[in-house]
Amino acid sequence: MRYGNSLLVYNPCAGKFGNGGSAQIERAVDILKRQGHNVTVALTTGPGTAGSIAREGIVRGADLVLAAGGDGTVNEVVEGMVHSNVPLAVLPGGTANVLATEMKLGSRLERVAARLPDCRPRRVSVGQVTCAGGVARYFLLMAGVGLDAQIVGRVDPRLKARTGKFAYWVAGWSLLGRRLREFDVAYEVDGLPAHRRCSFALLSKVRNYGGDFEIARSVRLFDDRFEMVLFEGDSTLRYVKYFAGLLLNRVENMKGVAVVRTREATLDAAGDHPVYVQIDGELAGRLPATIRIVPDALTLMAPPDYGN
Repeated sequence: MRYGNSLLVYNPCAGKFGNGGSAQIERAVDILKRQGHNVTVALTTGPGTAGSIAREGIVRGADLVLAAGGDGTVNEVVEGMVHSNVPLAVLPGGTANVLATEMKLGSRLERVAARLPDCRPRRVSVGQVTCAGGVARYFLLMAGVGLDAQIVGRVDPRLKARTGKFAYWVAGWSLLGRRLREFDVAYEVDGLPAHRRCSFALLSKVRNYGGDFEIARSVRLFDDRFEMVLFEGDSTLRYVKYFAGLLLNRVENMKGVAVVRTREATLDAAGDHPVYVQIDGELAGRLPATIRIVPDALTLMAPPDYGN
C-alpha cells in the first residue's frame, strides 16, 4: 500500500543516530520515496514535542506517521496518535528499540524502511497510566513500577549517550545492597479481586524487556490484557536470584514472583518515600497510580508473521 502523505517524525538526539543521523534519515527517505511514499520529515525540538508534531501532522492530512528514534520517541508519538485511524510505523534509532525487537524488524533503520511494504496495519490496545496529580499518559509497550523505574531515574544521560545500555547496568548495580521501597498492587483476575505487596511490578504488552530479555513471556501487542509480573522483597540481593532465573527463563516459577493477566491495576505506597513509575523507558510519575488497558486505540504497522 502506498501512502500519499507520510510524516516522518525524527528525533536527532536518539541514541543510535549520533553524528550520522541525518544521513541515515536521508537514506531511509530515499527508500520510502522509491516505494511510492510522499514523505515530509519533521525534527523534534526537545522532550515532549514528538506527540504534538504527530497530532498536527494528522490534522493536516498525514495518512502514515513514521517514528524515527528510540522507544521514548515512539511513546511520545503514540500520545499524539491514540484514537486516530492513521497507522504508525517505527524506524529504530534508539538505545534499546524494544518495539522493533519485539516485532523482529531488526535494528537497522534503512532495512526496516525497506521492509515497510511487507507490514500491515493492525489495531492494537495501549496502556494508560494515571499517576499522583491526575495526569494520564499512554504507553504502547510496558509500565514498570518500583525497582526498574528507580533505575531509569538513576541513569546518567551523558553515560547513556556514550555507552547506550551499559548506563542502565551501571544504574542498576549501583543499587546493590540497598533496601527497596515496597508498595501494594490491587487487581482482578477473572473477575476476582487480588492483592500483592512487591518492590517491582511490570505491566507489559510485549515479551521483550530492554532489548535483551523476556520477562512477560506470554503476551503480544494484539492482546487486550497486560501480562503483569510482580516481584516480592525489599532486598536488592534477592534480585540477583531473580536475574539468574531470568537468564534461565524460569522467572515465573520462582518463589516470590507472581505472573497474572489483568486489564487494570491500582498501585499505592504508604509513607513519605516516593515510588516511581516508568513507561516505555521514561519516567511518568509516582504512586499512587492506576494502570489500565485502552482497547482498539492505535493502528500499528506490523509484519504479517508477528504474533503467529
